[in-house]
Amino acid sequence: MNSELSAVVEYMERERGVDRETIIEAIESALQNAERKSTEDAEDLRVKIDRETLDIKAFASKKVVLTVNDRYNEISLGEARRANPSAQLDETIEIESTPRNFGRIAAQTAKQTILQRIRQAEKSRIFEDYKDRAGEIVTGSVRRFERSTVLIELDHGAEGVMPSKERVPTEEYEVGERVRAYIVAVTDREAGPEILLSRAHPDFVRRLFELEVSEIADGTMEIRGIAREAGYRSKVAVISHDERVDPVGACVGIRGMRVKNIVRELNGEKIDIVRWSDEIKTLVVNSLAPAKLKHVEVDEPTRTVTVTVDTDQLSLAIGKRGQNARLTSKLIGWRVDIQKDEEAMDFEERVAAAVSGLAAIEGIGPEWAEKLVYAGFLTAEGIMAADLSDLEVIEDVTPEKAQELWSAAEKAYTEKHGEIKE
Repeated sequence: MNSELSAVVEYMERERGVDRETIIEAIESALQNAERKSTEDAEDLRVKIDRETLDIKAFASKKVVLTVNDRYNEISLGEARRANPSAQLDETIEIESTPRNFGRIAAQTAKQTILQRIRQAEKSRIFEDYKDRAGEIVTGSVRRFERSTVLIELDHGAEGVMPSKERVPTEEYEVGERVRAYIVAVTDREAGPEILLSRAHPDFVRRLFELEVSEIADGTMEIRGIAREAGYRSKVAVISHDERVDPVGACVGIRGMRVKNIVRELNGEKIDIVRWSDEIKTLVVNSLAPAKLKHVEVDEPTRTVTVTVDTDQLSLAIGKRGQNARLTSKLIGWRVDIQKDEEAMDFEERVAAAVSGLAAIEGIGPEWAEKLVYAGFLTAEGIMAADLSDLEVIEDVTPEKAQELWSAAEKAYTEKHGEIKE
């Protein structure tokens, strides 16, 4: 028994998780290459390691001749028959030709090659283990940082990469910390498999709901859409395929435990669970809740939903820094425009709203918008209905400026409605 080699093989098998046969084949190949490089005129040896005893033997292929002229490639008939009694002239036979110092020198030369083969085998095994796991959630430990990229140690010696764009901006990580992440993709690269991880991906939230809510996992319910601003807020639209199951209630869970578990994993990120509807108006109402909407108008050609709310509901509907409206737009895939009810506005609010509306039109801007509103032109449509001479009476408006303002209004109206109103 080759005890030294046995110790190496057992260590690689146990600690590195590499298959025993793979290790032995790597060693055979490395020793073969090392012997070829050690002497230019050396015999072409085939190395064989006994799978049980791990004893190393080398065999050389030689042609049987009467007179030996090339000792590396030829063997005399008498010597050949001592090794193999049935040997014949001109026949090529294989005889044992293990060099005297083969075990020591060749093993040292082959060490790096063996390690390279083993590392390659490990990389191949990791890729095979993870190549079909994109879309899963895995748990690992933070190993180190490369600038803003987090490297996470996973099972079986694998390493996941979480770049800055896949991190949650409100989260900080420490070396050794256990984290869960979503596998975005697994790529086989020359340097080894790259496992791209994310905690900011919307599907991370989707998978958490699938793991936590059994009705989603078994197909009774379905997640139809997710809009997420990682670290701050997510909207999850769900629908039930069984009328006896309330989709929102099932996601919340008894005493809110299901959604609380998800919020805890997301470090306090707010979750809005929305009842899905194929009717766009209903979906907008559900998504903007708890804000009470007064009127919802759908413009299908421009895929725009205009929502009107009372003054006291405006900030609730729009949300902090516009987040509620923005997430609703992402969720439904339409532009959402939230406006205050003009009937509930006082005179100053109406003037301010009209100025703001015209100022947003390219080619008009805040200064001219204010002059137009105070002259009685409150909308792009109102400007288009006027003659150029009506615009020219406004202070500082030249005939050229009047034409410019009218053209800007026409362009804005056409872009919104797709046609010029007669």
